[in-house]
Amino acid sequence: MMRYQGADAAAADELVGRVSPALLRYFGGAGSGRNDAEDLLQECWIRIHRSRHTYRSSEPVMPWIYAIARHTRLDGYRRRRRLESREVLVASVPEGFDRAEPEALREEDDFASLVASLPEAQREVLVMLKVGGMSLDEVAKATSSSVGAVKQKAHRAYATLRRALQKDRTNARQA
Repeated sequence: MMRYQGADAAAADELVGRVSPALLRYFGGAGSGRNDAEDLLQECWIRIHRSRHTYRSSEPVMPWIYAIARHTRLDGYRRRRRLESREVLVASVPEGFDRAEPEALREEDDFASLVASLPEAQREVLVMLKVGGMSLDEVAKATSSSVGAVKQKAHRAYATLRRALQKDRTNARQA
């Protein structure tokens, strides 16, 4: 990040390459599609670029990046809600629309829907901790929460996921 602040193009490429996959998963977990997640990722990198001068080298970079990502996602959610309030729904699906999808995509969608079913605060903490690989302190800084609050949200997210998985197993056995 320090090299990126100093206008090193190679450092910018390296930072984008290292952080983008985690940010894309973070944005994808917000219940939006792949295209929306990619749009949010691009918007986030624009914001990071514009505010790179505010990063302090004495602080860890990931909480700083995730704080920007969090605001980007919130703004994207608000924008999407404004657009949805003006949309008109179509009564039926057009003919010739193929609903079949590969098994791997269905499994990924099942996991994404399971994580998407979590409350926003729990999902955000879970993605930062487990997908982003951030520490409790880093997540606390990125979400403007205490470490205790982060632990509590993570514990509740794990418990909710365990119950949902147990329910799926029970349903599968009964079927």
